[in-house]
Amino acid sequence: MDFNKIIELASYTLPALVTGVVAYRFFELHIKNNDRKRAFLLNKEYQKQSLPIRLQAYERMTLFLERINLNKLLIRISPISQDKHDYENFVIEQIEQEFEHNLTQQIYMSDECWTIITTAKNATIQMIRKAAMRDKVENADKLREVILNDLLEKQSPSNAALGYIKNEVADLW
Repeated sequence: MDFNKIIELASYTLPALVTGVVAYRFFELHIKNNDRKRAFLLNKEYQKQSLPIRLQAYERMTLFLERINLNKLLIRISPISQDKHDYENFVIEQIEQEFEHNLTQQIYMSDECWTIITTAKNATIQMIRKAAMRDKVENADKLREVILNDLLEKQSPSNAALGYIKNEVADLW
């Protein structure tokens, strides 16, 4: 009889334990699913708020790259004197000021994009310095001419960075 009582107790207890385990797992999965849903909705709301700010940062850096494009920069900034070194330093100073004005935009961009923009700025400055070191460049007008002729042979560094920005913005959608 004692054995029958154990079997009877087990026949009641075992289904209750199985039901308890199933219920526990169900509620555990339900809570995890709700947490994921809540996190998704928060992330969606965050992106809704941050996307305009990020796009504005990309716009500002696009404007920066357009402004330091040597074709446009050399036309916009005319020599203040005929000394090539004065003009070289003045143009480089303008590029640096533009860059410093937009430094805060890096927090809204990927590190790779910011590195490419910085590289484009440095390459632009390097092109100006290399052109100024040539022997055939005697004055500021000749410096402008040499730089613009160099750009006929190769692409402006800012154009490559602009292409990267366009790709990165396209990935945001």
